[in-house]
Amino acid sequence: MPWSLRAWPPLLWQAGDDGLADFRHVNTCIAAAVGSSQRLTGQTVWAGRVGGAEAGMAWDWVEITSGIVAMADPLAVVTNLRVVGDEGEVLTALEAARYLNGLVRNLPWQHEVGRALATRH
Repeated sequence: MPWSLRAWPPLLWQAGDDGLADFRHVNTCIAAAVGSSQRLTGQTVWAGRVGGAEAGMAWDWVEITSGIVAMADPLAVVTNLRVVGDEGEVLTALEAARYLNGLVRNLPWQHEVGRALATRH
């Protein structure tokens, strides 16, 4: 499902707008670890309403140590949001990463991934 977010209709979102507070957890997948020394990894998907339309975000995570997870690549948030800057321009992926990571930081995603991991351990 994470990569299918690219097929959702694009939505413009003003950088820094707080109108995304209703994002909710949709799904967390855990990839099978290869060997006993491999860290668990996976993806988490979140969705919410923006201007009456559905917006989604997904990213990969990695378990650093038992129960502690981090984004695998903070520059690789998959979303149908197109972040708009102060001048009305659509930001590049690199410029938008700052704002998307701010959204991720405000979500209880680590708790939700932890819940998924607890059922696996």
